[in-house]
Amino acid sequence: MFIRNESFSSYLSKFPLTSFIIGLHILIWGFFSLPFQDSPYWFSQADGFNSAIAHGQWWRLITPIFLHAGFTHLLFNSFSLAVAAPPLEEMLGKARLALLYAGSGIAANAATFILLPPEYSHVGASGAIFGLFGCWLFMALNRKNRISPAQSQVLFIILAMSLAASFLSPSVNVTAHIFGLAAGFVLSALLLKRNI
Repeated sequence: MFIRNESFSSYLSKFPLTSFIIGLHILIWGFFSLPFQDSPYWFSQADGFNSAIAHGQWWRLITPIFLHAGFTHLLFNSFSLAVAAPPLEEMLGKARLALLYAGSGIAANAATFILLPPEYSHVGASGAIFGLFGCWLFMALNRKNRISPAQSQVLFIILAMSLAASFLSPSVNVTAHIFGLAAGFVLSALLLKRNI
């Protein structure tokens, strides 16, 4: 399920949407890492700053999905995406995977806006990535023909560890993780065909 053994070129051709999203994350991180004078300003215009969203800057419900606070943040999210998304891209297709990813990320950011203080600001793709795990969880509970008991056990361990780490780290947006997971679960009921 989460083990990949393709070559790099084969991975790119088999999973174009996953590859595109990872590439976009890297490109945007690289852009904001360049030492030009206005970089901090433009970054601050795209992060998930709740007060700015309240004043009408609704694009901040989307743009934080593609921003990362540092290389380690980028690396962890890109690795998670690289292993969790390819089987879903095969099963769902590019369009439905895009809806799952974007919908989960936006739902996670909307929950952050509603539930956390106005001064709260955040970036990262983890809400959207938890949405992918929400889809895996939906299949483990409702589409057991698509995921073996052993794979379900691995999934439950990964989820338990990820949620525990979310609560233990003070810098993590726990709200986004929980609501991204929930959104992915709910969206999967709509996106997964009965015969999948």
